[in-house]
Amino acid sequence: MQRLRRPGWHKHKLASERKGASLWIAALWRDIWAVTSADARPLVFAFCLCAGSIAYFAWPREPDLAAFSAATGAIAAAWLVTRLYWRLQLLSFPALIAFGAIAGFSAGAVRTRLVAAPVIEAETRPVMVEGWVREIEPGSHGDRVRLEVHAIAGRAHEETPRFVRLTHRARLEVAPGRFVRCWAVLRPPPSPVMPGEYDFRRQAWFEQLGAVGYVQGRCRGGSLGAPAGTFTALGLKVAAIRRRLAEHVHTAAGERAGGFAAALVSGDRSFMNESDQDALRQSGLSHLLAISGLHMSIVGGLVFLLVRRGLALIEPLALRVAVQKPAALAALLASFAYLVISGASVSTQRAFIMLAVVFGAVLADRAALSLRSYAIAMILVVLLQPESVMTPGFQMSFAATGALIATYEAWSRHRSGQERIMGPVRYAWASLLLTSLVASLATAPFAFYHFGRIATLGVVANLLAMPVITFVSAPLAAFTLLAIPFGFGDLGLRLFGLSLEAVLAIAHICASFEGGAQVPGQAMPSLALALFATALAAAIAARGWARLLLATIFLVGAGAAWSRSDVPIAIWAPSGDLFVHETGSGWNRYSLVDGDGLSPLRFSKIGDATICSPPSCEASSAETRLTITPGTENPNISISSGGETQTVYWTDVVASGGLTFAQRRNAPGVLLEHPACSHRPWQACTSRTGVPVRPADPG
Repeated sequence: MQRLRRPGWHKHKLASERKGASLWIAALWRDIWAVTSADARPLVFAFCLCAGSIAYFAWPREPDLAAFSAATGAIAAAWLVTRLYWRLQLLSFPALIAFGAIAGFSAGAVRTRLVAAPVIEAETRPVMVEGWVREIEPGSHGDRVRLEVHAIAGRAHEETPRFVRLTHRARLEVAPGRFVRCWAVLRPPPSPVMPGEYDFRRQAWFEQLGAVGYVQGRCRGGSLGAPAGTFTALGLKVAAIRRRLAEHVHTAAGERAGGFAAALVSGDRSFMNESDQDALRQSGLSHLLAISGLHMSIVGGLVFLLVRRGLALIEPLALRVAVQKPAALAALLASFAYLVISGASVSTQRAFIMLAVVFGAVLADRAALSLRSYAIAMILVVLLQPESVMTPGFQMSFAATGALIATYEAWSRHRSGQERIMGPVRYAWASLLLTSLVASLATAPFAFYHFGRIATLGVVANLLAMPVITFVSAPLAAFTLLAIPFGFGDLGLRLFGLSLEAVLAIAHICASFEGGAQVPGQAMPSLALALFATALAAAIAARGWARLLLATIFLVGAGAAWSRSDVPIAIWAPSGDLFVHETGSGWNRYSLVDGDGLSPLRFSKIGDATICSPPSCEASSAETRLTITPGTENPNISISSGGETQTVYWTDVVASGGLTFAQRRNAPGVLLEHPACSHRPWQACTSRTGVPVRPADPG
């Protein structure tokens, strides 16, 4: 029987639907407007600082520091005025954005001038280099020794770099902190090989690394004592302590995972096998090598717990003093010591600052806000080291941390109900899966951009490895710290090493699958990465449905920018290698010339080169055909596409520092690109001619 309806019922239903839509739009607008709230402003300011620093490094020439410093002061004053006068409150948020951007820009300019140091301009003959060993890093052709230079034969003091990095092919018999003398060939820090590649010269400038090279023979120990300067001498002592700690951990944790354990404890990766590092990288577990929040929380949390419980047992003291405050202070000191011992990388600095904010809140009797501590950490790192904004370590570390904090805040609102429904065990596994998924998605665009690859089994590897790290390795590390005073530290390290062997086994299994790490044919343009980062920032800073809406808008823009970019089909590097993205077989390498340069970082793991026998050979990529002519004094490549043919010679590659052939999206033919040069201290626009070359042996 048909149900009787009240006359006009459809009008009431329509009005109800309209009212519901209006309420939803109002709630969405409220969530978007929440970005301007007082709680979100530190986060917005931090993101604007990053944007300003990126703008500084993308600037075509070095800006006038005085002008930008004056602009920073003026905008800061304007922002303070808008904060003081309520009639100007609407202008406060735009003024904050402008202040953050100009402050980040100026921070980069100031930092560039503060770290200025001499740089080698051309390759030298073998010269005597004297200095103190600061670090030893693993390399594919031998150990890389970083020296704090005392003198270089034939160079005046004002022209001598502060640091140099030398590849030591022979057996290394010196340790950090030792004064050494080496016969070495020095070169300027290498330039990028292709557009958008990581700029090692820029990072070398900010590390005051004025030359790289290789040792002829081996470095010999000298008798000169510690250098002048308290901080310099202290730095060398810390480097020596780090090395001794790494050696002890490497020995005690076992041969299989001793290098991995030494890297986690001291930040020294020189004892790690290259195959283990590749497996961690290809499986998406390389973040474990970066000393970050997990490691800091073990050290700081354990010290805080022990001191607090220990002081609580002293009744007269516990009744008169808030024992959590001295415990927080002791945890801060222990965390700072671990920061220094571990090498103070960007991820370690971020973790320490966030931990310091938490313990600082305990000392001040304040509640520590997660996103606020995240924003403070980002602000301090950008102001102290603005160059780190351009590094994959900074980008991936802060991307993963911000995404996890935002997800945790949204997830925690439903935690109690979900835990009752799912049960504590299944809820813990669901949280772990969500953590792995969010971290992998947040860091994927940056992995694509910087390394040209992504670990397709990264979520699976993290889901298998993180329970071992969280529930086995971390407690064993804490047990080791507690066991050291009683003489059982080596036992704890051995157990810690066994747990890490399981992690390495997971990494090797996931990396062994075909397609475990893929190199996409189309490189991500800088605009697409900027839009991906903006989408992530919007998802972190916004609330409710506004997160999804704003993130979707920027993601669509990033996808459009990526899809319309040119497709690289071949890269001829200064090393003499030609990398071709061939139809049906992916990237292949042809060795044409023994050049005096580097190959692109993203192609460093491509296997043996394809032999191109004289007089010529051919390769095809999409609609382009390449005719390769090797075995001459000046090898060349002819590129045929869209009815056009152009020829490129090896001398062109030498002069430009590398050439990239890209298939145009909106125009016929092939675009020739070379690494950009600009009038910056670390990136001078100079000719690269004069590099000695010789034809490669086709056999």
